[in-house]
Amino acid sequence: MNQHYFSGTGSLSRFILRRDRIRIPIWIFSFVFATVVIAVAFIGLYENAQERQAIAATMENPAMTAMVGPGYGLDNYTAGAMMAHQMLLMTAVVVGLMSVLLVIRHTRTDEEEGRIEMVRSLPVGRLSNVTATLTVLFLVNIVLAVLTGIGLYALNIESMDLEGSLLYGTALGATGMVFASATAVFAQLSHNARSAMGLSIGFLLAAYLVRAIGDVSSEAIAWLSPLGWIVRSEVYVNNVWWPVLLTVGAAIVLGGLAMYLNSIRDLGAGFLPARAGKVHASPLLLSPLGLALRLQRTGFIAWAIGMYVLGASYGSVMGDMESFFADVDLMQDLLVPMEGFSLAEQFVPTLMAVMTIIGTIPVLMAILKVKGEEKNGRIEHVLGRAVSRNRLLGSYLLISLIASFVMISLAGLGLGTVADATMEEGFDVAMALQAALAYLPAVWVMIGLTVLLIGWLPKFTGFIWLYLAFSFFVVYLGSLFQLPEWVEKITPFGYVSAIPIEQFDWTQAIGLTVVAVGLIVIGFAGYNKRDIGK
Repeated sequence: MNQHYFSGTGSLSRFILRRDRIRIPIWIFSFVFATVVIAVAFIGLYENAQERQAIAATMENPAMTAMVGPGYGLDNYTAGAMMAHQMLLMTAVVVGLMSVLLVIRHTRTDEEEGRIEMVRSLPVGRLSNVTATLTVLFLVNIVLAVLTGIGLYALNIESMDLEGSLLYGTALGATGMVFASATAVFAQLSHNARSAMGLSIGFLLAAYLVRAIGDVSSEAIAWLSPLGWIVRSEVYVNNVWWPVLLTVGAAIVLGGLAMYLNSIRDLGAGFLPARAGKVHASPLLLSPLGLALRLQRTGFIAWAIGMYVLGASYGSVMGDMESFFADVDLMQDLLVPMEGFSLAEQFVPTLMAVMTIIGTIPVLMAILKVKGEEKNGRIEHVLGRAVSRNRLLGSYLLISLIASFVMISLAGLGLGTVADATMEEGFDVAMALQAALAYLPAVWVMIGLTVLLIGWLPKFTGFIWLYLAFSFFVVYLGSLFQLPEWVEKITPFGYVSAIPIEQFDWTQAIGLTVVAVGLIVIGFAGYNKRDIGK
């Protein structure tokens, strides 16, 4: 390629670092800090080999394999093997999400908002922006890899040697690189930031689901996912480097493809054709609700399908999990069957909590769309008509509430219907749906908090994602770290009845609903008072 295509790449790289001088260090510090703290916590929780082997037995069941990946070194479950098995995959998924968000921000979003056109008017090359973005993301992931590896080794834990620690960090960095490059490709294929974001997150979820299916049923299928590659590095056990190097190689290839596509693409266009619109607009577009629904229709459908598939993937291993528990004597001591409930049913609350938090992502995206439209200067055009602020924000709120019911219901139905079809003794589909819907009030509180931020602190709406991440940490790792009950109660998900083990608590559900309504009312009041666009 002509070297002039890359003119100004260095300056643009420094500019990206300047723009994200706060965002990037927060991401890196959060990953390194969480990784080190969790490693230390594992040592405190399981002080001897006997305790570690006991937890290793619980990790071999198909449901846990689908969730965190296949276990290596389970016959000698050291602190290092435990850390890599239970945390590497989940951390890698979030690292991948970080890369997706940062790449979209500096490619399609900048292009859609006209900043790339302004940059192109300067003496910079055609490929400078995408090259600078990938350069910065690769650098960020390299720094993350090095700091994570050094941080783990500095703990001086016997089973966490230098090579394994560096491999752990490299696996995370490689994951970030491959999803950064994949996102850069999707940014060229799509014609707007919304579509690029949807394709990128969809690819991340698909990689997780394909890996889960492959880990449980077929090794060959697992190798179709980059997440399946990194978990086969067998960190702290055999320290296999080539799957991680394969991931880095794939990142470089995808990065090259993104540059090529960018070099032959017109600014503002995408390779995936935009479907021609109708000659006459639908009557729905005459209302704010219809317009908001039309803007989010594709993402809504994609997430709905993804949630059902996620539930179905866990439901498909419920029967195997039941037989696993029945065949392992140790499990009979660890998980004493409760009268009237199978061991598989006792595992439903854990699976449902994880799926609900994942399903909360599209719910919050639906309500935050109004903030995105405001940021892009399109809200004024709507409010300039005979449309009140209450009606406008209420339209996005209604879509978010509908999404909460649809996403959570489909996850529960996916789990219940597939489990019922695969288990010889059958499975209570209605119970699975009830266990899912029990989380609705908690999700409504998350919606209420988002509306509150939109109404009063629009510049800080991003903090809702940090709160959701904290909720996931408490739900997913709370029992593992034996967190005190008050920590669990900081998140609304800590007030949800664990159906079928517990009876549905109407008092807690009504309380959460009242809190959600209160937050929404306060948020609407703020939205009516503040200046739009500020």
